[in-house]
Amino acid sequence: MDIQRIAVHESTGQAFPVPALVESLSSLAVPVEVTADGETYGPGDCVVTFSPRAAFLDADWVHGVRAGYDEFDTAAYAEAGTALTNSTGIHGETVPEMVVGYLAMFARRLHVYRDQQREREWRHEPYDAHFTLTGERICVVGLGTIGRGIAARADALGMDVVGVRRSGESVPGVDTVYAPDELETAVADARFVALAVPLTEDTAGMVDAAVFGAMPEDGYLVNVARGDVVVEDALLSALDDERIAGAAIDAYWEEPLPSDHPLWDTDEVVMTPHCAAATNRYHEDIAALVRENVERVARGDSLHNRVA
Repeated sequence: MDIQRIAVHESTGQAFPVPALVESLSSLAVPVEVTADGETYGPGDCVVTFSPRAAFLDADWVHGVRAGYDEFDTAAYAEAGTALTNSTGIHGETVPEMVVGYLAMFARRLHVYRDQQREREWRHEPYDAHFTLTGERICVVGLGTIGRGIAARADALGMDVVGVRRSGESVPGVDTVYAPDELETAVADARFVALAVPLTEDTAGMVDAAVFGAMPEDGYLVNVARGDVVVEDALLSALDDERIAGAAIDAYWEEPLPSDHPLWDTDEVVMTPHCAAATNRYHEDIAALVRENVERVARGDSLHNRVA
């Protein structure tokens, strides 16, 4: 592979200003160009993109600016001989910080008071509504970069942290690590269940009615993974039946979420528009990954974060 051009596809504008990334990559010895749909690619091209396009398969290398790559057909990339890399590893601060925000909102009832502010209401929540995070249990499902970041922050807040990890290996700050087939046991005593797994054949639909049934009635689901990790109808039923206390959701089954979806009108649901990773430095993080891999290619080394 001999990289001759960095093509920044216009779709990256969904994550950050495109010119900002171009500027951050300007120190490279190869030209950096902005491309749009309908353009062609070939040997020597590295495409940086938010979403897949069929034309990208003609490039030598495609870099996705998100950690998740479930939208990309990895088999097609392998068949075409086009390298595919993702942006895992750069979300260990942003997403865990967002999760801490969700936890604090529910514990201190901030979402309720914000809604009351709009209505100019001065009203306290019931005496037993508030609680502290200290001593509460959180189950972190998926202990990669994001999951470990959640666990570390929860541990620092004095929470009891357990986790679910395919390898079963221990993680600092996590008291007990369960296997995926022990998920119902892992969530049984958890006030919060935080999902931080990639979407794969194994994780699709892993949080179903049985999992919600195993959670305590005062438990909250936090999903910063992918929408399809959760069975939609099972979550809606659990909320309607008050089988769980609520949910914080950043990833959905359809995005944008339709305006008539019942989650919009559910009081004990905090919704964010798939922005948990957002930061004003995101373009710099992506540029650092791309620059590192351009240097690796020049040295003849393997690409970092290669997924196909």
